[in-house]
Amino acid sequence: MMIARLLAAVLAVFFLIAPAAAEDAELAKLARASGTPDIPGLKLVWLAPWGDVRNARPWRNIIVHQTEGPAGSARGGAQAQAKTPTRRGVTVWVETDGTVYWAVAENLVPTHGDGANRNDSKYIDNSATYRQVVRDNSIGVEFAGNYPDVTTGPTDAQVAAWRVLVQVLRARYDIPLDRVYAHNWIDYKDARHCEGCWLATLARMWGE
Repeated sequence: MMIARLLAAVLAVFFLIAPAAAEDAELAKLARASGTPDIPGLKLVWLAPWGDVRNARPWRNIIVHQTEGPAGSARGGAQAQAKTPTRRGVTVWVETDGTVYWAVAENLVPTHGDGANRNDSKYIDNSATYRQVVRDNSIGVEFAGNYPDVTTGPTDAQVAAWRVLVQVLRARYDIPLDRVYAHNWIDYKDARHCEGCWLATLARMWGE
């Protein structure tokens, strides 16, 4: 009787784990694709398609930004970024409704970050980031919608999109979990709020 119960428990765990593992494998496969793949869980608007990932910049970090723009501003920001890829901004923009705009080709470097100038270790140990986590080696993701109150957090739709997006970015560029950073963690920013901190924390909490 005991053996039968143990066997039933093992089988139950297997049937729970197997579909999740298959989904992770499929997501990892899609994350290495070229073109404009449809990725389950993401509403992606491709302003710049993926190329061969081997020709992408060697991104080593992900920096999470939050822009002081109203709901609906991610679309305009992404379109402007697509027209002038190296302007101040990022590669990926996320709207309050969860829509993700891929704005810039992977081999181009938008102007984002402030040179990793934070060295007070207020949020994380900055000995590993000071003057090291910079635009040339970091892909940026901008979340719109914290206007007029900069302390406004991400929407539920943005969090849901981020949960998938961060997996895709990490799988595509082989970025370790501990290299997902909030902008405020690596640069001195607006003292009124901690830019990107909750989203970066969530990414690390979700884990592998």
